[in-house]
Amino acid sequence: MDAYISGVGMTKFGRSKDSLEKMMAEAASSALKEALLERVDAIYIGVMNVEEFVGDSNFATLLADTLGLTGIPSTRVETASSSGAGAFEAAFYAVASGHMRNVLVLAGEKMTHLPTAKTTRILSEVIDRSERRYGATMPALAAMIAQKYAREFNLSPLKLEDILAQVAIKNHSNGYFNPYAQFRKIITKEDYLKSQMVSYPLRLYDCAPITDGASAIILTSQPTLIKVSGIGHATDTAAVRHRTSFTSFNSTKEAAQKAYTMAQLNPSEIQFAEVHDAFTLFEIIGTEDLGFFSPGEGWKALEEGITHLRGRLPINPSGGLKARGHPVGASGLAQLVEIVYQLRGEAGRERQLERAEIGLAQSIGGLGNNNLVTILERTDRKRIVKQGWSPDYHPEISISKKSTASPPSEGVGILETFTTLYTTPEGFRSPLTLGFVKTEEGEMVLACNPDYRSPKELKMGKKVYLKTREGLYVFEKLTLWNRLKRWIKGPPKSF
Repeated sequence: MDAYISGVGMTKFGRSKDSLEKMMAEAASSALKEALLERVDAIYIGVMNVEEFVGDSNFATLLADTLGLTGIPSTRVETASSSGAGAFEAAFYAVASGHMRNVLVLAGEKMTHLPTAKTTRILSEVIDRSERRYGATMPALAAMIAQKYAREFNLSPLKLEDILAQVAIKNHSNGYFNPYAQFRKIITKEDYLKSQMVSYPLRLYDCAPITDGASAIILTSQPTLIKVSGIGHATDTAAVRHRTSFTSFNSTKEAAQKAYTMAQLNPSEIQFAEVHDAFTLFEIIGTEDLGFFSPGEGWKALEEGITHLRGRLPINPSGGLKARGHPVGASGLAQLVEIVYQLRGEAGRERQLERAEIGLAQSIGGLGNNNLVTILERTDRKRIVKQGWSPDYHPEISISKKSTASPPSEGVGILETFTTLYTTPEGFRSPLTLGFVKTEEGEMVLACNPDYRSPKELKMGKKVYLKTREGLYVFEKLTLWNRLKRWIKGPPKSF
């Protein structure tokens, strides 16, 4: 059975004095009013970490009570920072199964009332615990991915900086016209360069902000103007070091493949997209993983204006997570609310797209390991699917595998990528230098170096000396002395 959208609602994103349940009730009331409903068959709620952010648990019951909808089944869905999209997926299958007629999907998060260091620690809890022990945060891991992307596709540090700045500038420009956006401020390249370094090479303007906000959607079995065409969901390893690639996300590719197949659409038929840009480079990687552009070509499309608001394939017309804001539980659903506004022609004169019949949303959970892709389209669009249709999207997906081998406690390795983190979580001193090192045995490990203070001292692809200190891997410059120490233990394997 098909599922349709009959109502949407969203609060303004940013810093709010309201409680989380009050914000979510506001969004829900708007959606219910649009759908001309007072009650629904079920509620699906997306929040990422309400226990630590606001100190409440059993939040699905609290929301049903707050909305005056007690008696109605209420379920919480949690898939890290894609929780809003995860709740939508669960609601979709409840309606598509024929068991439910009208379902409320509700998502939100309240974050701004906590100190930044504490919020950073809470957000970092989605990271693999063995990598978190080193002080790794989401910005730190994203920064190392950005470094690796630049090396893989031969981008100089200045070129990478320019690309990242262009994403931030574009999305702030889009957000300027979005009444729900946290940042309605146009920025320049000069503004970007003046912003503080968070984790080299990512600056403040490369990172989505800490945000309060809520969003809501009513899904129904009754035909409306907006139909859910396709949904895909996939996961990857929690630990980044176990991934087969640092420059793409398998979970996006697999989710996209499922969504395109369900919708019987190809990437070339998508007219616009909301792509999870918690970090600026993730927008570039996302457009490549979704099949819009070839690997290493997404930044060129940005430079050519293809992904701009008036380009052939607008990306993040809402301003994205970067400018609209990123209340982690709400963002995945907020992307879909934006697509509904565009499909209905209600995005406003400055932001409304000329071609808005099919839109796609990609939501990332964790560090690219619990991702969802959702496709919405207008039902009055004349689309003929040829008999025997088959997708032309065939992404290269290399399955991540955990190794059972134990890496050595000491030896020579290759520095695959690195970052210097300046905004550290609670309990870690700043700056903190981290790197992924490939051992002689071919194992990837995360390591730290307490002595490096400048990223200019390090270079990817160079040999470093790896050892353990207090149960953690530490990498340092390869000297004649530690080379001799390594040879004494036995000839190393060749890299």
